[in-house]
Amino acid sequence: MYYLCSGHGETNAMERVSFRIKGMCCGEEMGALRRVVGPLVGDESNVTFDLLAGKMTVLAAADRIDHEAVKAAVASTGMEAIPWADVCSGSCPGEDGWWQLKGRLTMCIASGLLLVCGILLDTYHRGSLMEALAGDVQKGPEASLIVVLIYLCAVVVGGWFIFPKAFLALRNMRPDMNLLMVIAALGAIGLGQWLEAASVTFLFALALLLESWSVGRARSAIKALLDLSPMTARFVCPADGEIEEKPIGEVPVGVTVLVRPGEKVPLDGVVTKGATSVNQAPITGESQPVAKGIGAEVYAGTINIEGSFEFRSTRPAADTTLARIIRMVEETQSRRAPIEQWVERFARYYTPAMIILSSLVAILPPIFWGGDWTSCFYRALVILVIACPCSLVISTPVSIVAGLTSASRHGILIKGGAYLEAPSRLLSIAFDKTGTLTRGLPAVSTIVPLNDHSEDGLLSRAAALEAHSSHPVARAILSLANSRGLEPIPVDNFKILPGQGALGTIADKTYWVGSHRLLEQWGHESAELHARASSLEDAGHSLVIMWCEDHVCGLIGIADKVRPEAVSTIQSLKSLGIGRVVMLTGDNERTAEQVARQVGIDEWHAGLLPEDKSRVVKEMSGTYGHMAMVGDGVNDAPAMASADVSIAMGAIGSDAAIETADIALMSDDLSKIPWLIHHSRRTVNIIKENIVFSLAVKASFILLAFAGIATLWEAIAADMGASLLVIFNGLRLLTSKSTAIAQ
Repeated sequence: MYYLCSGHGETNAMERVSFRIKGMCCGEEMGALRRVVGPLVGDESNVTFDLLAGKMTVLAAADRIDHEAVKAAVASTGMEAIPWADVCSGSCPGEDGWWQLKGRLTMCIASGLLLVCGILLDTYHRGSLMEALAGDVQKGPEASLIVVLIYLCAVVVGGWFIFPKAFLALRNMRPDMNLLMVIAALGAIGLGQWLEAASVTFLFALALLLESWSVGRARSAIKALLDLSPMTARFVCPADGEIEEKPIGEVPVGVTVLVRPGEKVPLDGVVTKGATSVNQAPITGESQPVAKGIGAEVYAGTINIEGSFEFRSTRPAADTTLARIIRMVEETQSRRAPIEQWVERFARYYTPAMIILSSLVAILPPIFWGGDWTSCFYRALVILVIACPCSLVISTPVSIVAGLTSASRHGILIKGGAYLEAPSRLLSIAFDKTGTLTRGLPAVSTIVPLNDHSEDGLLSRAAALEAHSSHPVARAILSLANSRGLEPIPVDNFKILPGQGALGTIADKTYWVGSHRLLEQWGHESAELHARASSLEDAGHSLVIMWCEDHVCGLIGIADKVRPEAVSTIQSLKSLGIGRVVMLTGDNERTAEQVARQVGIDEWHAGLLPEDKSRVVKEMSGTYGHMAMVGDGVNDAPAMASADVSIAMGAIGSDAAIETADIALMSDDLSKIPWLIHHSRRTVNIIKENIVFSLAVKASFILLAFAGIATLWEAIAADMGASLLVIFNGLRLLTSKSTAIAQ
């Protein structure tokens, strides 16, 4: 297994400490650990798990985490806790040894072989296979002593990993599936049903083995993400100019890294020499290679397709986009979906309830209705076996992990099961305009100098004030000024007016640059200027107006293009049943209306400041129901925080977008939003299917047990079959197609 090591973090005087849990392979075991460790760190909610990595993380006050107490609590459940720091440092191996990895398989095979030998020998003794397989429940099979010993060995070998956990569950008065199986096996032995006892232990051991294998398959999907980045990089040594090759963790920031065709990009950086095309699908899910030239950004884990190139590394290995994604994927498993929490709470009461029910079935009929003690006891054992909550508990985390992994393969980073489930309930979606529905790369289309200003003079002053802004409109002005070779003008007393513009002093005179609305508020607009500005806005331009203390300097029209996939995305969202699609923008009303009509938006709100967007999102959520906000993760942060689900567009390379949003689309592809909603609904439906199927199988066999039809080995076979079916049903999410959109 691959481990990504990270240090301890502190939040509000709290410390986060992780442990490697040896022996944890089932969702029910996570519940047992949460119950014993939770009281040590304040509350069960402070204990989270990564089932795939076998990792438990506790969050508590630094002076409250007693490592030895945590280890002892974990040991009381039959598992072992190793501090994650020891695993990362190599002082204590994180990998299980041969016996932990192969012992379960070895003992399961041995139990199966002994079971077959016992059946064959009993068939020889009885003279009939059918008689060997159908022993008398009342009297037990008339087997020779050697057959009994073989069956007993099959029970011991098959239950080798089960009996210790069952004993601990009994000692701690926390009944679990291991205890249920042991009671059933011992009960069968008490009734002389040696074949039943051996069958129960073998089939249960096989079920646990297959369950462990299925979790390992999901773990392999995560490992594929971890293996994206190469382990070494070739770079030019700053000291002597020689080319060196070192592990990526030892490569300094700022050096020149060399990449040949077909190689993976080892670090994040900016191309300084050469041109090529790069396959960014491992990070963004994009189907087509992306052209890269001088000045373009490249990301660790992407694949160089064509020519050799050089780039300057901009981040250390531990802080690349890929490293952040990996950390986020690891952390997602601690944010449990509501349906997952419900299943765990249900299982906590379900198991004791089934033990009580089986006890009543064994005791009440003989006492009150003259039932046969042996038959009633046997029926109670069947109920115990089929009541095992394994299929119910394991199916949900496997489905959640498979769903999260599939989304990450398609360039969608979802920060936990809660946010994977949330899009399935969406009834409305709000989009930011610039950079979301449009390309976010506006260009200056019109310059209208006024009051004796020249185009270059107006442009140079506007660029001077916009130089401190990262807004796409500001970048468009700066880009044109640079292309014309205009020298930067020094600005004093610079001040940003959030959501409106900026002001500063140029040559002892104060200048403002901002929106048409800001000019109106300041009262500097004449009727002629208003008509001219309105004409440009009617043509779909976003206006930047510049004025000084005594006159308006001029107007700059900015135009942006709608994304080509915007129209089809809005149509797909409506076909998915999204009742209201809304656009929010700080742009003017006429430009907003033009874009909204072009892409098929139901409703739009223009001229909004960041706090206005947040207010509108809250109002819409109350009016239209569960709502998502799609933006760039930075400028739209207040509105995204107010939405039920926040989705960041084009998060690759953006720390803020990855950190602020619940869901991050790593590429600028709007079509991934309908895919996300469909994928979320499919995940929730599969989880519900698994829950209903598991409960239906158990209810059916409980009725058969009451009727005296079901046998122990049939019950365990049915339970094993149910567990495997729900696991494989959940793993279907790994093969989710990016083009599969529900209509």
